[in-house]
Amino acid sequence: MNNMQGYVEQFYALAMLYGPKLLLAIITLVIGLWVIRIVLRVFDKAMTRAEMEVSLQKFLGSLAGILLKALLLISVASMVGIATTSFVAILGAAGLAVGLALQGSLANFAGGVLILLFKPFKVGDVIDAQGYLGKVNAIQVFQTILKTPDNKTIIIPNGPLSNGSITNFSTEPTRRVDMVFGIGYDDNIADAKRTLQNLVDADTRIMKEPAPQIVLGELGDSSVNFYVRVWCNSADYWNIYFDTHEKVKQTFDAEGISIPFPQRDVHLYKHED
Repeated sequence: MNNMQGYVEQFYALAMLYGPKLLLAIITLVIGLWVIRIVLRVFDKAMTRAEMEVSLQKFLGSLAGILLKALLLISVASMVGIATTSFVAILGAAGLAVGLALQGSLANFAGGVLILLFKPFKVGDVIDAQGYLGKVNAIQVFQTILKTPDNKTIIIPNGPLSNGSITNFSTEPTRRVDMVFGIGYDDNIADAKRTLQNLVDADTRIMKEPAPQIVLGELGDSSVNFYVRVWCNSADYWNIYFDTHEKVKQTFDAEGISIPFPQRDVHLYKHED
């Protein structure tokens, strides 16, 4: 009987000691989970308004939820008197080991996050990066996939891609086409310049503003070179480049304007014994 009374008194003492802490921990857990749901909902709406890529949005939302819940559980455990120092140290050591083992993958992941957040390019853009030129076919968390003009698939890790130089040919709606055309030293400069000007004026794809520029830019070793610089819509760049070269060759031939090319004279000498 005395033992039973002692147990009751001990239980009562423990209840008085830990009861308020346990009740406060339960209340904190319930309120904390409710707050986390609100925070995650706001975070998800913010990412949606930022037009973040769906896969990255889900991943970041899941990662934020896990981290917030882990912090909440550690806080609740410490409120009821559970030592959490060793637990946190174990988690830190495990995180360090995983980070060292997956160093390259984590760098690519971080690069993918930066690309999807800051958007130096998007799907459909034509870029030149890491020595490759192509159209962006897909942007994934760890890698970016390009499709080259000759229909090859290039997979570039996002780590070096986010840290390297990127030339985006699709960012601006207009581009300048730079071309060089050479004539012979015996040809009339004014006639050649007028011919080039007529060809440029006749092409409706070439913009009037900024005005086309046709200048004598170089006295080369075997030719007098004209620099032709015109502005156009980005989508017309290569068509104008190729068409203009073809038209210049045809027109120069028709008007008797020569297009010189490097030549070498070989002299043979016969030595008699």
